[in-house]
Amino acid sequence: MNQAHSGDTVALELDQVFELSKSVLIAAGLSEAQATPVARVITEGQRDECHSHGLFRLPGCVQTINHPRFNRAAAPVVENTTAAVTKVDAGFGFSLPAFEAALPTFVEKAKSIGVAVLAINHCFHFSALWPEIEMLTAQGLVAIAMTPSHSWVAPAGGTKGALGTNPIAFGWPREGQNPYVFDFATSAIARGDISLHKMAGKPLQPGWAIDADGNPTTDAAAALNGAMLTFGGHKGSALSTMIELLAGPLIADMTSLESMDFDDGVKAAPAHGEILMAFDPKILGGTRDNQASSERLFSAISDQGARLPSLRRYEARARSLAHGVRIPRHLYEQIMSLPRAG
Repeated sequence: MNQAHSGDTVALELDQVFELSKSVLIAAGLSEAQATPVARVITEGQRDECHSHGLFRLPGCVQTINHPRFNRAAAPVVENTTAAVTKVDAGFGFSLPAFEAALPTFVEKAKSIGVAVLAINHCFHFSALWPEIEMLTAQGLVAIAMTPSHSWVAPAGGTKGALGTNPIAFGWPREGQNPYVFDFATSAIARGDISLHKMAGKPLQPGWAIDADGNPTTDAAAALNGAMLTFGGHKGSALSTMIELLAGPLIADMTSLESMDFDDGVKAAPAHGEILMAFDPKILGGTRDNQASSERLFSAISDQGARLPSLRRYEARARSLAHGVRIPRHLYEQIMSLPRAG
């Protein structure tokens, strides 16, 4: 592999990121069919400078594959449940192959009747949700996705983990330009970002976490041994609880508490379910020009200097497509120390 070294970083082309990721995943035991969507989303995270969801995740993926309950031979089983509902059993493999297996049926139902729900069961999940959302907005669909995680997050007023980081993502297609997308954890910060703070020796912001004794902390290591906090106090806590219920008991899958129990101390990626909803604006909007009214709203935001969500990602994407990416040398060396196929 050809790469450029400069000080504490290593430059890679995007195809190198993808091939390196896939090679490590296959060497860890995934089939090419399983490894390809996982490598693709790692590459997309790195491309968009979402560093906590790019190559940084690859060693953790290997750790997850080595979990005694991870199924390296998992083959997603898609169930055509009702006219609006699709279910897919990931078989305790990663969520992404299951999502891609169910995607054609999910999209067809949304475009047929105007709204559709996809439930992914029994999956290990490590990735951001926006890549899935963008696959749906590319089909002209409005989309929502949510998932629990491990019980790393204390509820508002509490001192012990009971909730997950519980991300929620939303996407709105825009004609001729990138979609409006947001994707954020209901915790005050993503778990991976706390790990990055620890690696960099950077303090956390107050209000992000508590230590093992329930005291506020700005120390990343203490936060990882304690509990994270929700954003927005009781509002974030309530939203996080909603995600637990919709992506857990509603689809007969695990909550973040149960995911943590299932992990049994291995510290792999969370195992649980995921729920996605898709809406066809052409059916639900009827004859009204919903693009015109939505663009007026977006202009009212951006014209006063406010930034629309994902704008930073799209700017990073353009840079990476033109110039490739740079990753910390220590991360590159860690990845190169892992077994690789071929």
